[in-house]
Amino acid sequence: MDESIIVGRHAVKEAITSGHTINKVLIQEGINKKQIGEILKIAKTEKIVVQTVPKSKIDYLTDVPHQGIAALIAPYPYKELEDFISETKDIDHQPCLLMLDGLEDPHNLGSIMRTADAIGIDGIIIPKRRSVQLNATVAKASTGAIQHVPVIRVTNLAHTIERLQGVGYWVAGTDAKNATDYRQMDAGMPLVIVIGSEGEGMSRLVKDKCDFHIKLPMVGHVNSLNASVAASLLMYEVYRKRHPIGQS
Repeated sequence: MDESIIVGRHAVKEAITSGHTINKVLIQEGINKKQIGEILKIAKTEKIVVQTVPKSKIDYLTDVPHQGIAALIAPYPYKELEDFISETKDIDHQPCLLMLDGLEDPHNLGSIMRTADAIGIDGIIIPKRRSVQLNATVAKASTGAIQHVPVIRVTNLAHTIERLQGVGYWVAGTDAKNATDYRQMDAGMPLVIVIGSEGEGMSRLVKDKCDFHIKLPMVGHVNSLNASVAASLLMYEVYRKRHPIGQS
């Protein structure tokens, strides 16, 4: 059921307003309808079925905290790599992509998507295997950003890097050793930033395919950052370099 349900007020509202196909909205018996008044109004305008159900019904459909509201939806669509390349070849800015190498925590992916949407990242690449996929937990953690950030799901990350390099992208891997301080990163080119898994970092094949490596300097007692925190810092560094103070 995870693949066809989203929960939480922000996620449900964003799914409806973004035009995602909604099969039905479920609201918990006894919920304060003033708190979801805007959602109910939009659902009525869009002729979406709204059904009042016991809390146990929503609890059965998902183990994600749901705030008394859920929506049964069409599965989240993934973008094809070749379609993305074709659609972005004439965009009016230098594109920037994130590649997530083995990320497994859906909360991390949702958090990454929030930041990606906030600064205009063009897309996120994930592998089809051994990686978190788009689901209800990701949707809720993203607070609606899942509706706006294209996610490209590929079979082989190393081959994908080669394909993107072939159309002009430069690929920056994140690594603690033999890497340049991220503040010295050149962001004035089509860019792919690779974030490794929570425990293992980047795989060897992916690491070897990168054009250069960057690191986040740390002077404390821990030797790594949460994947979503690291990704957010790097995304905002790209934004900072591309949008000096005074520019939007």
